[in-house]
Order: sequence, then C-alpha cells, then structure tokens
Amino acid sequence: MMHIAILTGAGTSAESGLGTFRDKDGLWTQYDLNDVATPDGFARDPALVQGFYNARRANCISAAPNAAHTALARLELQSDHDITLITQNIDDLHERAGSPDVIHMHGELMRALCARCDARWDAPPVMDADDPCPHCGHNATRPDVVWFGEIPYHMDRILEQVRAADLFVAIGTSAEVYPAAGLVEIAQGETLEINLEPSTRAHVFDSRRIGPATQTVPAWVAELTGA
Repeated sequence: MMHIAILTGAGTSAESGLGTFRDKDGLWTQYDLNDVATPDGFARDPALVQGFYNARRANCISAAPNAAHTALARLELQSDHDITLITQNIDDLHERAGSPDVIHMHGELMRALCARCDARWDAPPVMDADDPCPHCGHNATRPDVVWFGEIPYHMDRILEQVRAADLFVAIGTSAEVYPAAGLVEIAQGETLEINLEPSTRAHVFDSRRIGPATQTVPAWVAELTGA
C-alpha cells in the first residue's frame, strides 16, 4: 500500500467544460482579474464580483464530472492505497464523482463566506451584493474562494500530506501558481506530472504522462489498481 498525494488543477476539469485562466475567449478573458479576483476588487464593486461568480457557478452546475474525476474517485474508494486528494479547483466535480475527502486549497464556489464574521454556508445559485450574512446580518457575503493576495486554505495539512507521501502526483496544473507550484519541491517520495502538455516545471518531476486528463488519468489509475 502506498500513500499517494494528488494535486489537481484546472486541466482536470477543462474537459467538463470549465474554462481555465489561459483559455482564449473564455470567461476569465472577459474580465480584469484585479476587478473580480482580489479583495480590493470586491471592495470596489461587489456587484461585479458577485455577477462574475454567479456565471461561474451556473457553468459549474451545468457541468458533469469527467472520466478523470471518476477514475480518481475509484482510486480513493476501491484501492488499498492511502489517497490524499488536493485540488486547486473551486468546482465540486470531485465530490460529484464520488471522492469522499477533497482538500480545496483555493476554496469552494458552492460555498459562501462572510467577510465580516468569517461564517461559512452553502451558497445559493445566485448571490447578490446586498445579501445579508445569515449569522451576523451584515451585507458582507462573498464567495468562499481564495483570491489573489490571500492565503490558500489548509496549507498545514497539505504540506504534511505531501511530505509524507510515497508518491506525489500533479494532474492538469500549470505549475505556475504558488504555493501549489512548489509542492513538488517538498515531496520526499517519487513525483509524477500528468498533463495535457509538459508544464514549465515538468523537469522537476521524476516522470510524466502527457495527454488529455480523461485518457491519461484513467489509464494511470487502472495500472495502480490492476483493473
């Protein structure tokens, strides 16, 4: 039995129709990230930010888990390996595929956060700038996602699990956004990159598999499980 720490990025969900930062003509290209993905942007125009994430939430709700998500869920549920699943993604496709314990380092699109009292709750499909916090009553509700300039969630747990893993696998990530990009450097075991094309830091990994996530991930899981 191995302890396997897996990090998934936007490339894991891209084939489900959820765009990445780098997609041409995608949702992200229509906005200045300083306006919709920073605390300052939210302070300036909360309605714009809520509208942006309402669109992303609708996109997520209409999407379905793909073969990469279901293969990783199968690995967690049906193999003898000890799996730690970490994701940079804010969608819930891992959970909908059946993964029982997902560490969301950048938060969750389907959750809401009060910027005043730090309460969290399930987000409705549409959030409004005037929505009061159900706990403190202030109009300070925002998506429970990590914006640029904020500290990712669960970092102590993530670092501990990656260091302790026999195998660290990065799937569908550009390896350009820290601290996620630096996890391979703290891994003590073997390291593997699975990506559509080699990332800018592919040379840091011990091995790599190149191709669409819906093909490469199920093939890798089948090898591990013998199924």
